[in-house]
Amino acid sequence: MTPLVETESTKDLLAERIAARVNEVLVEAQQQRGRASIALTGGSMGIAVVAALAASTRTGEFVPDWSRVDLWWSDERFLPDGDLERNAQQAADVSDRFALLVNLPPENVHVMGDSDRFNTPEEAAEDYIAELRAAARAENAEGDFPTFDVALLGMGPDGHVASIFPGREETQIEEPTIIAVRDSPKPPPLRVSMTLPLISTANHVWYVVAGAEKAEAAGRLLKGTPALETPACGVSGRISTVLFATPDAVPAQDDETPTPN
Repeated sequence: MTPLVETESTKDLLAERIAARVNEVLVEAQQQRGRASIALTGGSMGIAVVAALAASTRTGEFVPDWSRVDLWWSDERFLPDGDLERNAQQAADVSDRFALLVNLPPENVHVMGDSDRFNTPEEAAEDYIAELRAAARAENAEGDFPTFDVALLGMGPDGHVASIFPGREETQIEEPTIIAVRDSPKPPPLRVSMTLPLISTANHVWYVVAGAEKAEAAGRLLKGTPALETPACGVSGRISTVLFATPDAVPAQDDETPTPN
């Protein structure tokens, strides 16, 4: 599915727009089945969206009941608990400014294992699979995984998403699961990640991208190059796939580039 493209002039405005759209999806999910879930992403834009979501708990008029929202992660760096390079730590730091976590029970925050608790990223991956399966059973979901209402994805200048990098065998995994990533081309070398097929089980897959250095990869995403070359191309949502970007992160569009109505 070729992503639709939505833009905002600045990173802050983009983050606010995405947060508002996420809130709409989560509220609708709670109306339909009582709970909602989101798979978060790291990176500067991903954390900016987390900050905007946290801020919206005070300023937004249309926000979910966060006590009934589950937060998951599409990937994590296999580092000690509290390390400032961990996505979960960066998200917690910006969330605390707006007391989001006051309304979010600890059991709703599903953090991938750290190197203090586990000896290897493989062990951390197996633990996260078990946690996902437990959530699926509680939801009475079909299969081994719970519903992901929306998955947010950053995208690197090389086209990587989560911790799935170009030219590596991880891009070809067909099973929806959690994997250990070793020798990552981007430090740190040890990571834990959802596979592309698992991310694609989400109802909505939204790329969150800012900066001119992402434009070339965004162009490949919109053209639909092979996942081996551009891992971002190996992901799509069941309901929607959208590239949310600042204008400088989007290449010149031709008449075939989809835009929202």
